[in-house]
Amino acid sequence: MTRQTFGKHAVDLSHLDKILFPDDEFTKEDLVTYYDKMAKVMLPHLKERPLTLHRFPDGIGTSGFFQQNRADHFPDWLQGLDIDHGGKTGHVEHVIANDRASLVYLANQGAITLHRWLSQQAASECPNLMVFDLDPPEGDFELVREGARWVAEGMRDLGASPHVMTTGSEGLHVVAPLRPDASFDDVRQLAQKLATRLAEQYPEKLTTEQRINQRHGRLYLDVLRNAFGQTAVAPYSVRAKPGAPVATPLDWSELDDRKLHPQRYTLGNIQRRLAKKEDPWASMHRHAVKPSKLANALE
Repeated sequence: MTRQTFGKHAVDLSHLDKILFPDDEFTKEDLVTYYDKMAKVMLPHLKERPLTLHRFPDGIGTSGFFQQNRADHFPDWLQGLDIDHGGKTGHVEHVIANDRASLVYLANQGAITLHRWLSQQAASECPNLMVFDLDPPEGDFELVREGARWVAEGMRDLGASPHVMTTGSEGLHVVAPLRPDASFDDVRQLAQKLATRLAEQYPEKLTTEQRINQRHGRLYLDVLRNAFGQTAVAPYSVRAKPGAPVATPLDWSELDDRKLHPQRYTLGNIQRRLAKKEDPWASMHRHAVKPSKLANALE
């Protein structure tokens, strides 16, 4: 075990030579180094947001697990936020990663992927993001590209500012920044109404049908992540998949690149991208709009 200081806090790092990605031979040290280097670009997307951790302490060749509760052994300086989920779940103290040391510590715990809430601590019951999750039917990524453009067009028609990101898994997220002055239920209803309108405009290509056997090759407009307690993969999170793909914000023009696929950017190449190109989402919240404005436009 070695102790290193990251900003204001010391982190005990252990088993850094452990292989986390067997096919690629990426180690825990590679993961820790990645999140350390990515802190400057990644932390603005995590600031004050409750997290769910996807942990693989023994690597992706074994079964990982999701962790919502902040563990008792986590250091005092690693922030948490208590949220009442209601029902059987009750109170959960979620981790919040607001600094470089927090990212490094979580990586050392085998937290490969960070999933973030759509709201922040100051208004935890009011999301400031609206997300459309687009996964390809039967691997048809071309339909995902097309669908993302239609979702973006629908958002712009209402006055929103859509942004797009590869998920590092199978598809794309289209995300609009919001003012945090509406409930999760209101934002989910807004997203559902927009999805329904888009499915009516493009009935041969898009659907809101949750049952897979009723989609018939159409792209499902998934807005379920807009519900209270749901999360979406954080920008620049590594995914627990061979190749260590990274969820990567894009410029809209990049959808025209025929080489683009959801796992194009990885732990091994994302640094080269960011050396040449600034984060396309860096200023997204400057364009946040009131959900009520979007709802009125939709009506």
